[in-house]
Amino acid sequence: MAKINRRNFLRVALTSMALASASILTLARKQDQHSEAHNTKGSLDDQSNMSDNYISKGNAVRIQYLEIVTTDVDATCRLYSQMHGVNFGAADPNFGGARIADMTNGGMLGIRAPLRDTERPVVRPYMLVKDITKSVAAAAESGAEIAMPATKIEGRGQFAIVIQGGIESGLWQL
Repeated sequence: MAKINRRNFLRVALTSMALASASILTLARKQDQHSEAHNTKGSLDDQSNMSDNYISKGNAVRIQYLEIVTTDVDATCRLYSQMHGVNFGAADPNFGGARIADMTNGGMLGIRAPLRDTERPVVRPYMLVKDITKSVAAAAESGAEIAMPATKIEGRGQFAIVIQGGIESGLWQL
């Protein structure tokens, strides 16, 4: 009987749970609406005000960006398109070449290939935060590894990646 690698088993289990969670999310808008949707959602200030209202609701967590890193982008986009009836846009260089679909909560689902040889497939949620600098500092104080410091994406806000207990999470500020 083959020996089970516990780390790989946990990684697969966590990825499966994240994929199941993503499947519950209802995705909206077709590819032809994708480009216009980002241009007609309002200014970054309007989105920031929306996020302030959402964040102020207490224990609610909003996923602003759900990133899926896979070695087969086309097959994964086809899967999500078939499951949710959406189309993904062309590769967006601002998102590491991810193909993006909009989520009904105003967030985005991005599917991309690994950016380096050492990057493994992962499902990484980016939670909306009010102050990314404070959130990254809180993560560091809690012992998390800061894999990517707060980084600006022009017209989209800022993101950061933290790792705690082997789990990669993103932070996003509009």
